[in-house]
Amino acid sequence: LFAASEAGTVRSYKFPLTGEFSEYQCHAGPITRMRVSFDDALLFCVSEDGCLFTFDLREKDGRGAKAGAKEAMVFAEEVLVTKSDLEEKKTRMSELETQVNELTMQNEYQLRLKDLNLNERIKDITEKFTHELESDKAKFELLLQEKNEQEMEYEEKLKQAEERHGGQMQQQESQYQGKIMSEVERYHQLQQEKEMLNERWDEQNSLLVESHERVIQELTEEYEEKLQEEQMHLQAVQQEKTDREREFDETKKQLEEDADREIEELKEKYEAKLAQEREIGLRLKGENGIMKKKFNALQKDIDDQKEEIKQLFDQKKELYQTIGSLEKDISGLKKEISERDETIGDKEKRIYDLKKKNQELEKFKFVLDYKIKELKKQIEPRELEIADMKEQIKEMDHELERYHKNNSSLDLTISDLKLKLDGVQKESLVQRKQNQDLHSVIRQFHHNLHETAQHIQDPKALRESVKKLYQKHCSDNLKPTEIEEDVQKEYNRQREYLEKSVESLKRKLHKDMEMHRQDNMRIMQENVSLIKEINELRREIRTTKQSQRSREIDSMQTSPGKSSNKPKRTQSAVGMRGVPSDLGEASREIEMQKAEIAKMQARIFELERALSMHEKVNPRPMSRERLPPMDGFSGIDGSAAP
Repeated sequence: LFAASEAGTVRSYKFPLTGEFSEYQCHAGPITRMRVSFDDALLFCVSEDGCLFTFDLREKDGRGAKAGAKEAMVFAEEVLVTKSDLEEKKTRMSELETQVNELTMQNEYQLRLKDLNLNERIKDITEKFTHELESDKAKFELLLQEKNEQEMEYEEKLKQAEERHGGQMQQQESQYQGKIMSEVERYHQLQQEKEMLNERWDEQNSLLVESHERVIQELTEEYEEKLQEEQMHLQAVQQEKTDREREFDETKKQLEEDADREIEELKEKYEAKLAQEREIGLRLKGENGIMKKKFNALQKDIDDQKEEIKQLFDQKKELYQTIGSLEKDISGLKKEISERDETIGDKEKRIYDLKKKNQELEKFKFVLDYKIKELKKQIEPRELEIADMKEQIKEMDHELERYHKNNSSLDLTISDLKLKLDGVQKESLVQRKQNQDLHSVIRQFHHNLHETAQHIQDPKALRESVKKLYQKHCSDNLKPTEIEEDVQKEYNRQREYLEKSVESLKRKLHKDMEMHRQDNMRIMQENVSLIKEINELRREIRTTKQSQRSREIDSMQTSPGKSSNKPKRTQSAVGMRGVPSDLGEASREIEMQKAEIAKMQARIFELERALSMHEKVNPRPMSRERLPPMDGFSGIDGSAAP
């Protein structure tokens, strides 16, 4: 009899069981499955470390389990793949290789043809480009000759124009002298008008200053009245704030007490639900373990097939990549050819445009040269006039500076008054903003408080909403004097209570874990002792059966052989009756032992149920195979087999 352990060892027991065994260490993990070959010559065992071991089964004398013609069996080198699968794979590989070779040949042929066509086109394009360049050079030389001829003509025309311009300049000088005299008279008139305007401006300025002072006095009186009204309003707002803070503290205390009660009630409900769900979860774990083993075996087969498919797909992808790279090279060459054609056309257009621009620039050059010469002649008399006017402007600037100084002194006084006015307005605006901010904060607080009050039934949501309320409306810059001592004490008391409850729950959990572990150990020990008792009872039953059979055989042998059937029966009955009271005592002992075995089996069933309940909390690995049923007993009830 062979058995396995979680430590990776294999035990061989003598059969019938005497308690002696020999142990062999072979695996590094717990053994999951064991099988004996059909001829009882080999033992196969598999474990979670992924290894398979084979043992040669022999008696202690050194002979095999079954002697015969098939004693020395040779192991096959390849077992997993059949010959038909290998042939199919080879044919598929050969077909794919032929397809790849054909595709590569076709691609190479097409590339060579395209290279030849491209080379021919490039030669034609280069020849066309050289012919066009030669023709453009000849045209450029002709244009240079024409340009030189036109320059000679323009120089002659410029000389004639200069002579005409000299006569015109003399006429214009005489005309401008008359204009200058008229402008001097006009300047004197403007000075007189300026003096009149200055006198009027002084009168208007004095009137404006008086009106401005009156307006400032009226504004200051109005703003002082408004400031007093706002201060009264602020005091009323602060009183309302203090009243609402007291109301909030009282509501907060009531909410926290309600929350503690609801938390305790919910704890009791959810603990009962947790116990039920743990029982259901442990049942499902056993079923899940069996399904996982089947799933792992199937998934290994699927993974092997997927790896083969991936290898074929990788080969296919490499071929497609080579084809794609070749197609990209072809498209790149086509793009280069089209780009060169476009650059040649652009260059031709640019040459034509440059020629046109050159002609237009030459025309503009002639016209601009003529205009420059005329303007130079006109500039000289005007420069003299400008110098005279500059001197007059300087004198006017000195007078203007005086007026500006007077104006700057007046502007300073006005700016001081404006600054005072702006300061008063800013202070009033700041106070209004502060008042508005306080109103908005109070409205937000009302709104948030209403939202938190809706979560009274859900303590978790209520706690989160209170935290959000605290984060929104409580800043880090609060003074410690503003916090009430009663609120702080209540907060500290509740915090200590929660910390103590958490510590007590942790201790209870630790104690429960230790109790579960001790129960498991106790149940395991009881299970081991029960198994030992069952094995001893099996041995005793077998020995009693063997002794009973031997007695029956002895009684049959003692009866005479040549007598008739009836005497035989009577003799056998007499022999059975004539057997001393040992047989009756043995049968009674057997019945007593059967009753004890039935009780032990019922006890084992109850312990297994208790173990399954405990394993839902602390699971332990189950044995892969159950022990065979006892000879002469069909089940737990202890009823003898027919």
